[in-house]
This record gives sequence, C-alpha cells and structure tokens, in this order.
Amino acid sequence: MTRTQTIYYTVLGGLAAAGSIVAQALGGWDTMLQTLVAVMAIDYALGIVLALVWKNSNKTPDGSFESRASIKGLFRKCGILLCVLVAARLDALFGVEGYVRSTVIFFFLANEGLSVIENLGMMGLPMPEALKNAFLELRKKGEES
Repeated sequence: MTRTQTIYYTVLGGLAAAGSIVAQALGGWDTMLQTLVAVMAIDYALGIVLALVWKNSNKTPDGSFESRASIKGLFRKCGILLCVLVAARLDALFGVEGYVRSTVIFFFLANEGLSVIENLGMMGLPMPEALKNAFLELRKKGEES
C-alpha cells in the first residue's frame, strides 16, 4: 500500500468514526434522522439553486446568491441538529425512549418540508395538496406532542 493510500484510508476511517459518534449522539441513525437530514440537504440545495438560477431568494435584498446568507443557512441547519442532540440527551435523562427527540424531529421536519415546498413554488413548480397537507399534519403532530 502506498503512502497516499494509507493517508486516504486513515482519513476515511476517521471520518467514518466521527460520523458514527455524531449519529449516536443524535439518538441513532434511524429513519427519522435520515429523513430530517435528507430534507435539510434538499432545502439547502434548493435555496442555493433558487438564488443562483432564479435570482429569487428571500434571504438577500436583490434575490441573488450571497455566500454570507448561504453560511447562515448552514449554521441554522447545524442549530437544528443541536436541538436534536439536546432532545436525545433529555430522553436519556428522563428515561424515555425517543419521545422528546421524536417531537423535535417532527417539528423541524415539518418546517424544513414546508420550506422545500415554498422554494419549489418560487421556482414555479405546482405542489400537490397531499404533500402540503402531509407536512402540515407533521407540524401539527410535533406541536401536539
């Protein structure tokens, strides 16, 4: 094995270990967390596309892409994951199996989903009522819990 391959596999192994630690701290890499992360990534990507291509972002005065707004968006997404982390720790403290964490994930999943729908609407894509209603129901479920 060459030195470059050794470095590559060491870095890859380190990233995998770090990812495992983060996922475990967030309560496990289950379907709920996977879905939240996927919807967050889609929302972030659509926000960038909306600003770059359509020049219709509501994050900047002229609607165009701005790296500062993009970085703020990343920090917001990290804030969401921090909320999930706190919720997972509260579940452990209270001795309940995912109750607080599930509520937090439902809430943020609904908000992120509605943001995706809003971004797609700003791009001119019509949205099925069933999809809008699903995210509204998810938001309601998160608020009721």
